[in-house]
Amino acid sequence: MLGYQGPPAELTSFIGRQTELQAVAGVLATARMVTLAGPGGCGKTRLAARVASERDGAWVDLAATADPATVAPLVATALGVPHAGDGTVATLAAQLGGESVLVCVDNCEHVLGAAAEVVSQLLARCPGVTVLATSREPLRVAGEVVWRVPPLTAADSLALFHARSGQTSEDDAIRSACARLEGMPLAVELAAAWTGALSPREILDGLDDRFRLLIRGPHGVAARHQTLSASMAWSYDLLDAEDRALFDRLSVFHGGFTAAAAEGVCGRPVLLGLRSLIDKSLLVADTTGEVTRYRMLETVHEYAKSRLADPDAVRDRHLEVFAAVAASARPLLDSDKDSWRVLIGADYQNFRAAVDWGLSRVDGCRLAADLAWYWHFSRHGGEGLSLLRRAVDACPERTALRARLLTGLALVGDTAGSPEYAAAAEAAAIAREVGDDETAALALSLSAVGALATGFDAAWALAEESDAAAGHTGFAHDAAMVLHGLVCHLRDDHARAIPLLEAAVAGLLPRGDRGVGATALGFLATSVAHTGDLDHARALAEQAVEVATPLGDYHRVGSARAVLAHVHTLAGDLERAWAAVEPVRAVAEAGGVFIPGLAQRIAALHRAGGDQDAAAAWFTRDLPHPAARVGLASVLRDPEAARQHAAEALDQARAMGMPGFAADALTVQATVDASVDLHHEALALRWEHGLRLACVASLEALADLTADDRLRDQAMPLDDRVAYARRSRGKRSRPTSGWASLTPTELSVVELAVEGLNNPDIAGKLYMSRATVKTHLSHVYAKLAIANRTQLAAAHRDHTR
Repeated sequence: MLGYQGPPAELTSFIGRQTELQAVAGVLATARMVTLAGPGGCGKTRLAARVASERDGAWVDLAATADPATVAPLVATALGVPHAGDGTVATLAAQLGGESVLVCVDNCEHVLGAAAEVVSQLLARCPGVTVLATSREPLRVAGEVVWRVPPLTAADSLALFHARSGQTSEDDAIRSACARLEGMPLAVELAAAWTGALSPREILDGLDDRFRLLIRGPHGVAARHQTLSASMAWSYDLLDAEDRALFDRLSVFHGGFTAAAAEGVCGRPVLLGLRSLIDKSLLVADTTGEVTRYRMLETVHEYAKSRLADPDAVRDRHLEVFAAVAASARPLLDSDKDSWRVLIGADYQNFRAAVDWGLSRVDGCRLAADLAWYWHFSRHGGEGLSLLRRAVDACPERTALRARLLTGLALVGDTAGSPEYAAAAEAAAIAREVGDDETAALALSLSAVGALATGFDAAWALAEESDAAAGHTGFAHDAAMVLHGLVCHLRDDHARAIPLLEAAVAGLLPRGDRGVGATALGFLATSVAHTGDLDHARALAEQAVEVATPLGDYHRVGSARAVLAHVHTLAGDLERAWAAVEPVRAVAEAGGVFIPGLAQRIAALHRAGGDQDAAAAWFTRDLPHPAARVGLASVLRDPEAARQHAAEALDQARAMGMPGFAADALTVQATVDASVDLHHEALALRWEHGLRLACVASLEALADLTADDRLRDQAMPLDDRVAYARRSRGKRSRPTSGWASLTPTELSVVELAVEGLNNPDIAGKLYMSRATVKTHLSHVYAKLAIANRTQLAAAHRDHTR
């Protein structure tokens, strides 16, 4: 069961509409797509919200957006589904699967085409989904039932007037006014708001004046539209000049606002004015949070925008206000990213509108740079990339601002599925030119992430540069430790990786750096698991899931869950391993989102359950990663294909400097060929790099092949069993001299020696010490009855002819 976002709280009483509620419920019982249609102010939203609350439905409000690209992410947010970049609709459908849920999509008319597309896909892919939409016009999707919202009855109109005015007068003028308003709920509320300031007769006369004007208005306008327009104009004209000016300027906000923001835009105290507009039903106050937020109903908002005389100047003020908010919040990025995310998220629609308006000037571009971390964390990454690219184009000079924008572009691209590492490199160069160490540090850190794919040494060096630029403090310092820990982890140097990752986590989590913190915890859990401490590894993996979950990001949540499943699998607890991946499994199966490590974890679970074909399919998804190739080789039924994949994986692992995967490849080769020697080679490699858990698997395999039960004797300490296995390796039928007497490792040393590599180079290639290389060569010389490398090269030529 996903965590749905329910309908908004009812801030005023729900009046009447019992017949309509029953009718809509009846239609929903037989149709999966129902649209409540009618003009603004007719009560579509209140009716839909009441239906949704009675059926525990999910609520999607599209009133604050005019961007079609945001529709699918907003639906995903309402349904509690993590964001997935461009694949949101597909992954959303995969996550919902067959779950039964009513999805209410409010105010579709702003983005009608996009709303129709998302609704169509949900209905087609999710048989348990029913959609209730509100719109001023039909969505025109297959199977849609359009239900026209009727006017309030005369009795309900009067009851609504009484409820909103707080009076129960039976004055005939009030009855006449309600009848004049033709059952339009918003119009009735606007009229009722003037009770106490105007007598019933004055309210009726004022409405009559407005309706007489409408008679001379444009022909062809629906009567109910005219009714609302007249009501709005009449209520607006009754405002004093200050309240009218405030009302007009408030139309610049998107998705609500605070009193402080309104004062910033208007340039004067506004609290009394806000109170006045609330009293007249032109503004709604939500006091359920720590800070009161205000909003206009969509119909009122549209009317206010039409009255705004100087929109450009007001938009400029709006940009200034939100640019200042973002700038003042910037220190939170270094101390409390969680609070920063909440602060920016509460007004994201306003920030986004301000950036869009201001990209032709410095303030707008600077605001875009300030929002980069939010786009990095949130489901709005695609939108952020588009705005940042526009901002970069608007700032062609090599300035500190361009460096920040390029860094932001790389930061957002890192999680939005569109790597921008070239932008990070340019940003680092510019930042150094202009002396912006903070930006240079972050840009270098992002460049290091990109370098991981091409060479661990380059990534290590860039991380060191980033740390130095940051003065060995703050996020860049912790990120550098994560990168160094990751390199050590991938090289199976877990004794170094663990303290590096532990120190990084200790710095990241107190600042709310959940993204990198969850990643670090995941690698830390895996490193600890390699050492054999599965209880500690499990606790770390569970913490990684806990840290990542608030981000609502498939990439990080899925990766953390993949690590947890891996640890459970290593412990033999397949039930818990499957449970760990279940929340993201459907998305992975649909293939719309790449979640690092998840395919291999699901493959390993299928392998552990004996389903080799399913395991092979999942391992194939992650090719050409050496771990996936080794995994594939381990489940293939064709021995020759298994040998080929294992050999390719071994070459990859050696080239990348990843001894653990090399040992895994040797193990597959040993299993296919029933080779005791290859199992010993794998065991030696694992033992040398502290891969204690994998050593147990090597000992089990050797025990099976040699029938030596001492190798699996749990009463004997692991160190003793490994020592025993290595001593027993001498008991074999291999010749004592000649080429046939050489072990696989000795043959590997020979191949590299005749290629001209010196002892340190051979040691690096084969993950062993220089002394070990020297020992192997001395054994080779003795077995081949030669004395030096020159003779070895000649002997090798003769042998390979």
